[in-house]
Amino acid sequence: MPKPLSLPFDPIARAEELWRGRWGPSPAMAAITSIMRAHQILLAEVDAVVRPYGLTFARYEALVLLTFSRAGELPMSKIGERLMVHPTSVTNTVDRLVRSGLVTKRPNPNDGRGTLAAITEEGRRVCDAATRDLMAMKFGLSAYDDEECGEIFAILRPLRVAAQDFKDD
Repeated sequence: MPKPLSLPFDPIARAEELWRGRWGPSPAMAAITSIMRAHQILLAEVDAVVRPYGLTFARYEALVLLTFSRAGELPMSKIGERLMVHPTSVTNTVDRLVRSGLVTKRPNPNDGRGTLAAITEEGRRVCDAATRDLMAMKFGLSAYDDEECGEIFAILRPLRVAAQDFKDD
């Protein structure tokens, strides 16, 4: 799909001006709109990199999570918890990875109702190759240096803490 033509102005800055004139200043409106647009841009860029591997970024994240586990497998519930997604999303993601031969599923011997997802050797190979490609393009953040990426992480952390994504020590 071809990239859309660049606008001759910043539409978010324009919206901020119009917003200010109608409702008063709201730096938060400009910030959230910028974050949402950045999300769209980054997701499109990373999905384009992992697409040749038969992945979406969500499927890539699941593979990475499985490679981080000691045995290369995790309960489906743990995958959802760690990726912070709904159980239905985990099932859809893992089922697609199973169909691609990158993951297997089996009953969890420690939980009669649960299922374990395990990465295959092909899944490890694909994950490593996709990771090399994503790192080469800095996960879409090549407009920033490493220090700025650290600053972005730090700026967004309080939002994640406030949302109770994790316990802040």
